[in-house]
Amino acid sequence: MELIGILIIILGFALKLDTIAVVVSAGVVTGLVAHMDIVQILSTLGEAFVTNRTTCLFMLTLPVIGLCERYGLKSKAVMLIEKAKGLSTGTLLSGYTFIREATIAAGVALGGHPQFVRPLISPMAESAATVKYGKLEEKDLDKIKAHSALADNIGNFFGQNLFLAAGGLLLIKGVMEQLGYSVELTDMVLYGLPTAVCAYIVNFIRFIIFDKTIQASVARDEADMKAGKLVPNELNILVTPEELKKEAE
Repeated sequence: MELIGILIIILGFALKLDTIAVVVSAGVVTGLVAHMDIVQILSTLGEAFVTNRTTCLFMLTLPVIGLCERYGLKSKAVMLIEKAKGLSTGTLLSGYTFIREATIAAGVALGGHPQFVRPLISPMAESAATVKYGKLEEKDLDKIKAHSALADNIGNFFGQNLFLAAGGLLLIKGVMEQLGYSVELTDMVLYGLPTAVCAYIVNFIRFIIFDKTIQASVARDEADMKAGKLVPNELNILVTPEELKKEAE
């Protein structure tokens, strides 16, 4: 019966009820089934919140980013890239990968996808391509968004094990010592450094190739525009005449 809280959470999420209410209700019911009084239940919930309060800080950043976007964060980022006309999407993403990898290696987290990639890096990468090549198809914009997420993932994944106090390194050290192997954090960082450098070089080349891919795609799109197969819509995105009619309807 103590596992009834799991059932409450599953049903609450399935019925799309308020998340906080569902979780708190599951905790209270589980405590009552376990013969805890209401004071013990509230004390346990409070201790769990305080212990994991750093996890909750992630949620606080989302409304802040939303407000920044509402008051022009994305448009300012796009305007900044439009001034740098010689900057390509691949160059921008290569630079961001390096910054992400270097900062997280120093123990500084930029925020990741919700706080950094979506409101800043992805619009800047799209703007760089639009300024350099003109109108783009939806599929090309989707590829740019995907590569923006890729740049963040690569920098985060390979950079985090270069920080001595990283959770992953501490976990590896603890497990190895339990198995009787003596390992040092500095040794693991030194072994991870060549991997991080190689990962950056490989993705630097990938981003250069991606620039060439966009350029070739734009050349095909220009030919299709001359042939009347593609036309720009209200958002200046290339679509087929049939898709444009559907949008108008």
